[in-house]
Order: sequence, then C-alpha cells, then structure tokens
Amino acid sequence: MATRSYSASKKALFFWFCVVFACFPLQSSAKTRSASNDRPVIGILAQDARPPRPNHTQYIAASYVKFLEAAGARVAPILVNQGPDAYRKLFSSVNGILFPGGSANISSSGYATAAKTFYNLAVEANDRGDYFPVWGTCLGYQMLTLLTSGERLLSSTNTSAVSLPLNFTDAVKDSRLFRDFPSDLMDDLATEPLTENSHRWSVTLSTHKKNEALNKFYKVLSTNTVQGIEFVSTVEANHYPIYGTIWHPEKNAFEWNRPHMVHTPAAVRTTFYTAQFFVSEARKNSHRFESEEEESDALIYNYNPTYSGPKGYFVQKYYF
Repeated sequence: MATRSYSASKKALFFWFCVVFACFPLQSSAKTRSASNDRPVIGILAQDARPPRPNHTQYIAASYVKFLEAAGARVAPILVNQGPDAYRKLFSSVNGILFPGGSANISSSGYATAAKTFYNLAVEANDRGDYFPVWGTCLGYQMLTLLTSGERLLSSTNTSAVSLPLNFTDAVKDSRLFRDFPSDLMDDLATEPLTENSHRWSVTLSTHKKNEALNKFYKVLSTNTVQGIEFVSTVEANHYPIYGTIWHPEKNAFEWNRPHMVHTPAAVRTTFYTAQFFVSEARKNSHRFESEEEESDALIYNYNPTYSGPKGYFVQKYYF
C-alpha cells in the first residue's frame, strides 16, 4: 500500500513538473512579444507636386506605401513645410521614417528641411537609447549623404533607367540589412539585374572613402559600376539604424510603367525582404500617438491614391 502511494506521489510530482516546465517558454514568449511593437507606424516624407494644382500641392508615390504595408506597417504621411514643432510631435508618434526618391532639391526645399529635422531627431534619440530607424531611397539616400557629411558629394552617372546586379562588399557578411536574406536571393542579387536605378547623380566609392564623416558613419554594403564609374549603391550606418539605397526596392513589386523595371520572382522577393527588414527595425521603437483618434487622423487611410495612367512615372500617387 505504501509502495502504491509513493508511486502515485511520484506520478503527481512528475505531472506538476511538466506543467510548470511547459509554462516557462510561454512566459518567455509573452515577454518577447510584449517587447516588440506589433502595430508600427512609419512616416513617409512627402514632396512638392510639380506642377501644383488645387489639393495637389504635395505627393507620395503609392509604391512606397504598399512597400511598407506589405511587411506589416501602417503609414503616416509627413507633409513638408509644417514647422519644427509639428515634426517633433510626429517624431514622438511614429516608429521610423522613410525618405523616398523623387526630384526635390536636397539643399533647399521643404523636403530637405523636413528630412534634416527628422534626421537630427533620430540621431539624438538613438544616442539616448531610443531606437529610431531611418531609410533613404534614391533621393532619400542622397539626402542622407548631405545630412551626414554637410556637403553635396554627388557625381553625374548614366543611371536614370537601368536595373543592375549588386556588387557586394566584404562588409555585407556582417550587415544587419542583409542578414536574413536567403542565400539563394543573395546570389541572385549579385548576378541578376534586380535593383532598379532611376537616378542621375551618385556618390562615387572614391568620394565616400575620401570623406571622413561619410566613411566613418556608414559602411558600404554594395557598389555598382556604370561606364567606368564605381558608385555606392547600399549603405548602413555603423552605430545607428540608418540605411540607404540608391536603388529602388519598392519598384519591383509595385511599379509597372517602365520597361527596365524587373518583376521576376527574385526581384519581387527583393522588395519584400527589404521591406520586412525595415519594418522589423521599426518594431523595435515604442513611440505612440497620444490617442487612437490622433493616430487614426494621421494615417494615410484618410487619403485615396490617384491612378496616373500608363504613361505616368508612378502607377499611383497620394496627393495632399
């Protein structure tokens, strides 16, 4: 009788041990989830519409919005000419910002002023441990180089309508940006023309290396060479979550009006892995709007995209 009682006690003890042990991973997982922002809102910087029309004075290409939404983020348009107080308030509410491509003047425009404000706020925030990511595409990357170096460092290149493979540097092995890209996609990026270029101005690799501020702040992850000129095509900051590409990751999946834009499966995967990376960076930020109503009013859902037609450079635009 005592033996049976002892055996039953052992079984009961084992049962409760299993229950307690099984709970630990669940508790750990819950902590991990609570540390991640599963409702990220990313600001996209607008720029002046040319020519302006009533209710069409600024725009954001819809492909940038779709790019971020496809990876699980929502978008808040950041309008130009709003003033520093408005930008500081928005900065405290969004979880990252994207400086898109376009044709704004990077030295003197509403785009340039807003970008400078957000860049400085992001650097200050990260210095005090407030993780805030910044992404620059094409014009946005050019903007970053000016903001970081204090100089306009651009050289003319024949790259206004071409898709290219990436020439990866040794730094890509330890990069944050490409860390989770599948090896077969990295091979495709290195051998196939998957990155769309729509720029006439580039930062050459030699210029990047000679500029102390730029070379110290960013590591070069890839370059391209066109007509004998080697230029920087992908960078990430050494000590900040700040990233730039002269190529357009959003176009492969969402822009269709130019024959050089690539839509192969590998090209589209490039779009989504790049978006997933930047949105994952935004998830690390805990900024919030002061109320649900304020958040709702700030989102791009309040606007409707306009179809530009088959001859438009962008398939759709949001106008403000």
